[in-house]
Amino acid sequence: MKVAVVGATGAVGQLILKTLERRGFAADEIVPFASERSAGKELPGYGTIQPLTDETVVGYDLALFSAGGSTSKAWAPKFAAGGATVVDNSSAFRMDPDVPLVVSEVNPEAIGDARKGIIANPNCTTMVAMLPLKALSDRYGLSEMVATSFQAAGGAGQKGIDELAEQIPVVGKDVDALVHDGASAAALATPSTFAKTLAFNVVPLLGSLDDNGYTDEELKLQNESRKILGLPDLKVTPTCVRVPVMVGHAIAVRATFDQPVDLAEARDLLAAFPNLVVDDVPTPLEAAGRDETFVGRIRLDLSDPKTLSFFVVGDNLLKGAALNTVQLAELAVASVA
Repeated sequence: MKVAVVGATGAVGQLILKTLERRGFAADEIVPFASERSAGKELPGYGTIQPLTDETVVGYDLALFSAGGSTSKAWAPKFAAGGATVVDNSSAFRMDPDVPLVVSEVNPEAIGDARKGIIANPNCTTMVAMLPLKALSDRYGLSEMVATSFQAAGGAGQKGIDELAEQIPVVGKDVDALVHDGASAAALATPSTFAKTLAFNVVPLLGSLDDNGYTDEELKLQNESRKILGLPDLKVTPTCVRVPVMVGHAIAVRATFDQPVDLAEARDLLAAFPNLVVDDVPTPLEAAGRDETFVGRIRLDLSDPKTLSFFVVGDNLLKGAALNTVQLAELAVASVA
């Protein structure tokens, strides 16, 4: 089996390589691809980094993409035409009706609908919420949700992690200003990746705004949830917020169902779901570096017996990107075995 990893030098690409190795993926050859500035260099353990050309993209069984939407749009179909099943980590194909959008534990059967030879990986925020929502929806019938995300700097890639790391000592050097003159403390940093200074702060704008006042990140949470769960009429009220955490997305979810929810049964359903761990106080810091998704603060609504609230966290670079990509590759291999 010959596997291409496109975007192999990026943060998620590196994690894909490590995850393939850690999970003992049965590849005879793994070939790294990256941008022109990296092509030709040696990637230890994987040989020479290949450029994306019409000649280099044929003859693969699998191609795992984490190189951005424009690269995926241009090259994923060419890998597929050359014989590969593509797993794409960008937003390029997620809403394409001929491309399944898959979370490995939630809708693995959907990979059989990859009519273009491409399988899409969901947005890392959507991914975190899908496991508990699937566990509960199968029993009670999910009809709507209010979802407020608390997204890590690492959701913007390495540049997001670097920006937060650079801001922390600069903004934090004057605690008095943080307490009494926050605007002057914020002005010590010049944000480029985020809408406002992120260190010691919370930024309630993440993505590009549309005419209705929602961002593209928030609409991903709505549209992708509907597709993954097979609930085209699901009502979603999303708010996406950036928080000063390096890695690990969290979402506060208020989920409403067709039937009244039994709290003890709901906890049992969540605890029994694959790769989902019930934790009384789940935090993104403690989820960083873990394959599992963690859910807690599970409680019935104070006024509606059909509504359950919970707090769910997961590593946005692992389960939110690299791990699910590899899990989808494993499913693709098993489907043709």
